[in-house]
Amino acid sequence: MPTVIPADLTVGAFSSEPPWLVDPDRMEWRVAAPARRRATQATVPGLLRRRALPPGGRVLTVAGRLARALGGWYLVDRRAARRQDRPELSRAGLSKRLRHAFADLGPTYIKLGQILSSGEGLFPSELVQEFRLLRDRVPPETFDTVRRVVEADLGSTVEEVFATFDRQPLAAASIAQVHAATLHSGEAVVVKVQRPSVADTVRRDLAAMSWIAPHLIGRIPVSALANPPALVELFAETIVEELDFRLEADNMLDVAAVLAATDQRSVVVPRPHPQLVTRRVLVMERLSGFSFEDVAGMKSAGIDTTEVVRALMISFLEGAIIHGVFHGDLHGGNLLVQSDGRVALLDYGITGRLDQARRHAFLRMLMGGTINDPRMQMAAVRDLGALPADTDIDAVIRDLGIDQPVKDPTQMSPDELLAEIRDVIKKLLDYGARLPKVLMLYVKDLLFIDGALATLAPDLDLFEEITRVAMYFTQRYGERIASEVGVDPRERELDLGSVRAQLGVSEDVNSMTYRELQERRALIRRRMHEHHQRRR
Repeated sequence: MPTVIPADLTVGAFSSEPPWLVDPDRMEWRVAAPARRRATQATVPGLLRRRALPPGGRVLTVAGRLARALGGWYLVDRRAARRQDRPELSRAGLSKRLRHAFADLGPTYIKLGQILSSGEGLFPSELVQEFRLLRDRVPPETFDTVRRVVEADLGSTVEEVFATFDRQPLAAASIAQVHAATLHSGEAVVVKVQRPSVADTVRRDLAAMSWIAPHLIGRIPVSALANPPALVELFAETIVEELDFRLEADNMLDVAAVLAATDQRSVVVPRPHPQLVTRRVLVMERLSGFSFEDVAGMKSAGIDTTEVVRALMISFLEGAIIHGVFHGDLHGGNLLVQSDGRVALLDYGITGRLDQARRHAFLRMLMGGTINDPRMQMAAVRDLGALPADTDIDAVIRDLGIDQPVKDPTQMSPDELLAEIRDVIKKLLDYGARLPKVLMLYVKDLLFIDGALATLAPDLDLFEEITRVAMYFTQRYGERIASEVGVDPRERELDLGSVRAQLGVSEDVNSMTYRELQERRALIRRRMHEHHQRRR
């Protein structure tokens, strides 16, 4: 008997067994999404405006809790680390105290901690590991509270809408919690319910954060947090959209449409319900699969884990540089691997969106990498907003030594490596470097994929895979890339020099597995640790 192909697969990458069909043009909650998105982002400057006086008593609560955390670190952890000459103890102590402070301060700070926890490589490892504990340690709302929100937003009782509704949530996060349920028509669904007071709490907390942040400059010894006001701005731009689930459902349809347009059927998006979507309630198709960390389970089921991570990487890059829309919060908790090897991509509260100019800048940045054109890359980074518009690109290239031969960090002494890192950071800050929201989301996602390679495809040859990806984009989008950035990849030879520079290897290296890259990183960490031990 022939398989019936769901009609809505022409408009989105969804599952093959639909609980209902998606028709984006007939979903009333979607009609005002663009205007609603613009209005939401327009509120950010007001939330972050500079104030002469602290905005309410919340500032005192936040400042007091952070002061206790920093004071305890300064008096106990910092001194112990100095006595033992082990700076990692200082970072670990500070991270733990900040995690406890964030948990005590409630949903906004828990959400900030969760975002930081998925930034491995952007933030110190001690901070990332500690803040990961905030992902699944958020107490859920009571079922009575959930019932009130659902019934107020849907205008009907829980029993009128759902045949079953699990009282215990599948998961509870800072902004919302999700419950398994069944509709009266028999479809298995997931119901995402916003915490009732979180919107007001977030807005008060953002005002407090923006007032406190300038006073923290230079007082938190974590390099990634050297500019707290910029971090608060990034966080505000991200979290305000998460407070309206209609925008999240719209994100789901946009990402699904991109996947369908690129024919990436190895990644699927849960269908949002045609009617049951409001500001605080989102009903969607229930999908299942292996946890992204369950590598053994996937392999025992015959799933090719290399293909899993490859599909994720290609779909992510296509969304960003070809269509300007990508999932902005990739981490293990947002991914399930189905028994047929397809990846179910969940949670669309954070999505990266690029207008045409910034998408072209992204394309130039990656194109500059494939042809080893550092000037094209740095100019694209400037155009993305990471450097001031009047930055002298040639001066940046000279000052950072981008045009110089690659230095292998495994051949450098710890003192040389530390000096090199400090010098680069200082020069970037002197040039006014910052991390715009969309670039931060992009880098954070790349770092997650980097970690996924370590667990799902450790023996993948990085040079061979980069060549494969470059050839894919050249063959499929060569003409479009040429028209948009003025460089035809079909006429330019792939040059892996910039890849070698990023990996810190010499020109004669043409092959390296991810396992070997991990060994290099472990060697550098070991040498740095031994260096600190010798200085004791």
